[in-house]
Amino acid sequence: MDHPDPAASTPSTPSPASVTPNAQYNVARPGSLPVRLAGYQRRRMFEAFLACTRPGPTDTILDVGATSDRSYSHSNYLEAWYPHKDRVTATGIDDASFLKDVYPGMRWVPADGKKLPFDDQEFDVVHSSAVLEHVGSRENQIRFLRETWRVARRALFITTPNRWFPVEFHTVLPLLHWLPPAVFRDVLRRTGRGFFADEANLNLLTPGQLRSLAREAALQNVKVESVTLGKWPSNLILSASRSVSQ
Repeated sequence: MDHPDPAASTPSTPSPASVTPNAQYNVARPGSLPVRLAGYQRRRMFEAFLACTRPGPTDTILDVGATSDRSYSHSNYLEAWYPHKDRVTATGIDDASFLKDVYPGMRWVPADGKKLPFDDQEFDVVHSSAVLEHVGSRENQIRFLRETWRVARRALFITTPNRWFPVEFHTVLPLLHWLPPAVFRDVLRRTGRGFFADEANLNLLTPGQLRSLAREAALQNVKVESVTLGKWPSNLILSASRSVSQ
């Protein structure tokens, strides 16, 4: 009697299904609760941007990290909500050229935020929302802050998720991102979320780490504040400013 082949009789362990993010580096469905909450938070961050930087109707604004996503109503919220479209320049590595058609008067310039094709202090205010966590290593994050600061004449406004919030916004997973980064990334790979396991795609920050990056990037008059959700700091806001005479 022939013995059965163990490989044939033992079912193989299926690989986890791959989770594919959208252009917002997110897996939540449009209209879902996480997306609605994100829209609410972004409205609050937009209000914080106006209160912090106080842009006037003639001030020029650079938005670094515009997205090609059009499935979320709050994607590219600055372009959508800021009233003076002709004072806004959007830039990013995605193809967001449609913005200049949707919002007549604004300008689109494709570019990497770590190497911007603009002159020193070319814009009165520089804004970037939910991009810093996606530029890669600590060194790349410092380069990104230095570049955005370089082209800002008066003020810089940066937002990024708070690593210490209980739910990780991009994967919509609870608490696992509190593990050491190497362990968290291993879990992501094992659960089909390899895209987010790559530091080049997701590198979350704590308030202390954000302050440290700002020091390394030689930003001035730095403040690190937060927007809360359920009384828990969900998003960090880094602002910096300098005298217009500089």
